[in-house]
Amino acid sequence: MKKLTPTLLWCLWSSNCHTGPNVVLQPIKGKGARNNEVRKTQKTERSLCPAVLSHFDQQYSEELGDLWTSARAVFLDPQSWQYGVMLNRFSVVTDIMQILQSQGFSALLPQTQGSPEDSDFQPYITSHALTQGSQSKPCLTLPHTSLQCYIHSSPLRFPSQAHRPGQLKQYYLLNAASLLPVLALQIRDGDKVLDLCSAPGGKAIAIMQSATPELLCCNEPDPHRRDWLSKTLASFLPSSLNNRVVVSAQDGQAFGQSEAGFYDKVLVDAPCSNDRSWLYSSNSQQVAQRLKDRVRLPVLQAQLLRSALSAVRPGGVVVYSTCTLSSFENYAVVETVLKDFPEAEPEDLWEEIAISLKKYFEFSSYPGHSQLRPDPSLLPESSAASAYHHRLGILVVPQPGKTWGPMFLSRIRRKE
Repeated sequence: MKKLTPTLLWCLWSSNCHTGPNVVLQPIKGKGARNNEVRKTQKTERSLCPAVLSHFDQQYSEELGDLWTSARAVFLDPQSWQYGVMLNRFSVVTDIMQILQSQGFSALLPQTQGSPEDSDFQPYITSHALTQGSQSKPCLTLPHTSLQCYIHSSPLRFPSQAHRPGQLKQYYLLNAASLLPVLALQIRDGDKVLDLCSAPGGKAIAIMQSATPELLCCNEPDPHRRDWLSKTLASFLPSSLNNRVVVSAQDGQAFGQSEAGFYDKVLVDAPCSNDRSWLYSSNSQQVAQRLKDRVRLPVLQAQLLRSALSAVRPGGVVVYSTCTLSSFENYAVVETVLKDFPEAEPEDLWEEIAISLKKYFEFSSYPGHSQLRPDPSLLPESSAASAYHHRLGILVVPQPGKTWGPMFLSRIRRKE
């Protein structure tokens, strides 16, 4: 079997899981234009890859049933894709919040101001802005957080902000489903956190929006992606956090051996067969290689998850995530690794995240694939199979009007 080297990983994952749609909102400039007025501009359209679509049809129609029919329609219409705006609490964002609210954006998550002594790491926002932004929030069981993301029911997107040395960006554009693994980590001030597959850096930024960890180690072995990661961190985090946020270049598969039991929380946002990107592959040679790599990816993903479980301390948690619908890269990877780690226990995210955010995301708890059935040895006593499936992980499936995802997440706690 061909080894998935860092160079090959770069090829596999060179496209961001959550790149922009064809329709982009940009400010209107010129005489008489309002500052918060936007207009639609067309980006160059990417061509659909029939071979990848055929592969998806065969696999996902079996795994997802009717959900695939509607998800397929979303995949084939990039102009319907929705995008979130994650605000940077280390920058002045009151003006951006006002623009977002005037355009009909609303806050995704319940907010908290934090304690006065933490003011150096809190958002520069007003209580009035928080009140206004909370009007359309559903009743959530999620804890309040300083992580702020604004979303719109329509596929609207703000323009990207250019990197300017010495000046922090105010916001980060993303698929809002990519925040769910960070929420599942339940980051607290003072945690030691490892982002094992960190580039391009969006989830690392989200972690630092959520709390102020004692240490955030952002690991990326590939030099090109590591450079991308470093630029992202420099664009959003002040220099005062340089002693808390470090960039590592270790092989993720061996990380758990070198720093065993050191971290409180570990995120494994694993390299995967990125459905949105792969569906618009650029050439036939790339397509053929990607379809071959898709078969081998679960081996790498399982090795990364094992490494993460070794790196986390007893009582700590690991969150495993991907941006693919593939059950072989999601549930099957988690189930395989659990067989090797009797000291690891999956935790049910269904009520904590899926029920809390069902207004915005379409969740699926388990695929219908005939080759994926629960291992009886892993089933808790007197537990329904559905509960076991929930514990393995939850999957965000893009649907019309809720085009977020794909995003799979599973939380595993290392027993004390």
